[in-house]
Formats: sequence, C-alpha cells, structure tokens
Amino acid sequence: MPAPQGPPFGTHLTRVAKVVSGQFDAALTAAGGSLPVWLILMSLETTRFGNQRGLAAAIGIHGATLTHHLNAMERDGLLTRRRADDNRRVHVVELTETGHALFLQLRDAAADFDRRLHLGFTPAELAAVSAALDRLASNVTD
Repeated sequence: MPAPQGPPFGTHLTRVAKVVSGQFDAALTAAGGSLPVWLILMSLETTRFGNQRGLAAAIGIHGATLTHHLNAMERDGLLTRRRADDNRRVHVVELTETGHALFLQLRDAAADFDRRLHLGFTPAELAAVSAALDRLASNVTD
C-alpha cells in the first residue's frame, strides 16, 4: 500500500469534527442550551430510562458528569428527580413543561444546523459520506 499523501486522515477528520462540534454547540447555546443539555433533553423526551445510569450510558457520559448536569437542569426547572416507588436507590428523571419547551427550541436549532451541514450535497453524496463515516468507525473498532 502506498504511503498516504498530505496530513494523516485521522488528523483531518479530528479537526473537522472539532469545528462541526463547536459550531453545533454554539448554535445550541444561541438557542438557550448546550450540547449536554440537548443530549439529556432529547434522551428524556424520546426514551423512558429506569435509572440515571441508563441515561448516562445512552448519551455517552459518566454518571458523575451526568449528575452535575442534572443538578443544574433541575435548578433551572427543566426536569425533576424523585426516588422510584419500588426502589428508593433509583432516581426517576422527568422533564418539566419548561424542559419540554426548551427541547422544542433546541430541536429547531439542531434541525437548522443539520440543514446547514447538508448544503451543497446531493442525497447520494450524503449517503456516501454517511457510509464512509460508518466505515471509518468500523475500521478502528474491534
């Protein structure tokens, strides 16, 4: 196999991912949230979790980090936490009306951002990019 030309592909991909992630977080911040808040709101809006550990796993963060975000979101009136009736060690996390309203705001911001990402691409090109990203992930995982 010939040596690759230019900078390592992984470096380029990492830089692009940082730019896109930073701009996505900026768009969510402008809409009144952040990436962690969006991930938590979206997960709570779409899935019923039995405990905070399941929520943490679903959004890919550690339990202590999730607790930090949930504490702030509870203070802001976005969600409530209560002990489960059948297992007092388990916290049930639920969105408030304020949390649902912020979810809708951030959903619109995320959809607008996604439309920006799609600019200039045909559906076939987007499918090819998606397949290529999946293959890259597959190439580096066991």
